[in-house]
Amino acid sequence: MCTASVRTWRAAPGITLLTSYKVESFTSRSLSQTPSIFLTSSFASSPSFSRRHYSLDRPSSPSSPLSLFSSSSYDSSPYGQTLEINQWPIQKTNTILNIVPQGKRMVVERFGKLHTIHESGYFFAVPIVDRIAYVIDIRERALDIVPQSAITRDNVSVEVSGNLFVRVVDPERAAYGARNPLYSVMMHAQSAMRAAIGELELDEILHNRAGLNTLIKGSLQEAAVAWGLEVRRYELTEITPDDQIRIAMDKQAAAERDKREQVLRAEGDKRRAELTSEGIKISLKNESEGKLIQITNEAEAEKLRIMKEAEGRAEAMRVQAIAQAEAIGKIAEQLSKVGGEKAAALALAKEYVNMYGEMGSKSNTMFFQERPGDAKSLVVQAMAAMKAMNEVEMERNDESSNKVMTLMGNENDTDKQ
Repeated sequence: MCTASVRTWRAAPGITLLTSYKVESFTSRSLSQTPSIFLTSSFASSPSFSRRHYSLDRPSSPSSPLSLFSSSSYDSSPYGQTLEINQWPIQKTNTILNIVPQGKRMVVERFGKLHTIHESGYFFAVPIVDRIAYVIDIRERALDIVPQSAITRDNVSVEVSGNLFVRVVDPERAAYGARNPLYSVMMHAQSAMRAAIGELELDEILHNRAGLNTLIKGSLQEAAVAWGLEVRRYELTEITPDDQIRIAMDKQAAAERDKREQVLRAEGDKRRAELTSEGIKISLKNESEGKLIQITNEAEAEKLRIMKEAEGRAEAMRVQAIAQAEAIGKIAEQLSKVGGEKAAALALAKEYVNMYGEMGSKSNTMFFQERPGDAKSLVVQAMAAMKAMNEVEMERNDESSNKVMTLMGNENDTDKQ
């Protein structure tokens, strides 16, 4: 119990003014009892005074020597929010020296009329005259919106619930704009939620919660301004269709999963076939390139062989021609000697016979000596035979050259391809 002495003096009949006060004592008795304030009044013209007792009612609170100056009188347990909504307005006993906690505002009435709104800190209030009518918490709070039944635009019954986040921005409107602003905004949130659900189809509600939250918040904000509240956001927590719709949705989800499984399996088969065909294509390409390289190498080897053979024959002809020239020179030298013509005639006769045999097999033209014993004519005839043999050899060389050119042309065509 708190006991205070207050000194007053009477300025006029019926009017007593407060001059000073002091707290006389604190007791450890339970504060569930009504605290008392003893006021001492005196007249300026007389030392006599009268002692008056005033009783101020307030709710009980935990026992503490300083509980008289507690900042609030409502429960701060997890159920405090519900109590605050149901027991609005929250009031506090005027303890003369009053303390306003951070994040709260106190609305003070004087003679039943709004006097002032105190922010965090301390202030003095005149007992009896001043009354702390409202203790308003301006911090953001979450209000649980109980599940509500609603009908969507496509006539589906759903049950929805949510959380409403609000804060008091105007304590005066919160105190005098509605009898219970928190209860009012909760009721309006329920109706706004049902109205918003009715404007959308079930699929839109399930897949566009953000848009639905924005729609509900917009419809709440205009009404909340008159109650001194600011709607920060609205969050849907649960959307529960009726049992039949839920069963149909489960079947639809199962069918959708089966469809995705079939699509994935088909895509896997398609990909496997593509990879198989790609592997076959690469294998055939590598095989054809290998064959091309093999043919090119064989043609190159054949060309080199023919060229080497032609070079060998040309070298042989050159050596043979040199040898023949040297032999002819030797023959001419021997012919100039005594008996040389006879020896030449014998040698030429042997060659003559052999030459006719070869010419008969390789050429259609044959030369015969009218006078086989004439050495000079025999030499001339031998030279003619050698010329014919040279022509046959030149034809052979031309055939080899044509074959080499043909092979080289085929190789160039292959490179271009």
